[in-house]
Amino acid sequence: MYAIFETGGKQYKVSAGDVIRIEKIEGGEGDEVRLGNVILFSDGSGALQAGTPYLDATVNAAITGAGKADKVIIFKFKPKKGYRKKQGHRQPYTEIEIGNFTVGGKDFGEKPEKPTIKEDEKTEDAEAADAEAETGGADEAVAAEKAEAPAEAAEAKAAPKMTKADITAKLDGLGVDYAKGAKKDELLALLDEAESK
Repeated sequence: MYAIFETGGKQYKVSAGDVIRIEKIEGGEGDEVRLGNVILFSDGSGALQAGTPYLDATVNAAITGAGKADKVIIFKFKPKKGYRKKQGHRQPYTEIEIGNFTVGGKDFGEKPEKPTIKEDEKTEDAEAADAEAETGGADEAVAAEKAEAPAEAAEAKAAPKMTKADITAKLDGLGVDYAKGAKKDELLALLDEAESK
């Protein structure tokens, strides 16, 4: 559910609960405002209502703040004439939070409420997690997850690892010239480094 409306010469697409900045309008923080000039409205069922140019609708919102945007520098310069003009501008804005929409006298799109969790409304899962954290049950949970590893991981772990003696025997089996060469010493040095890490 959304609406497209026009204010301050700009068009905005909004849904209930959105917080947007628009061109400055009258009103203080907390004031309710009704913005007309709704161009298009969709009620979420896929049907669109388009105005010619505007619908008989309003966007209801609350002002949450006001301020000025970042400074924009306007610098005018004419070469060889000695003309320079520097000017800054900060555009004022109003920040609003969209509430709901009124289309043809009917309200749509109540703002979604943020869920609040009270201390006495904790779920059983949350209480169990708190109890485990206090008793060190997290280590048990990690151990249980490792025990439930897939069969493929178990098979990979069951595969025997080659030791330094096994690798040395294989290198010796490749041939006398290869075994006596410098390559065997290099490989054994690399194995020692890997084992030390």
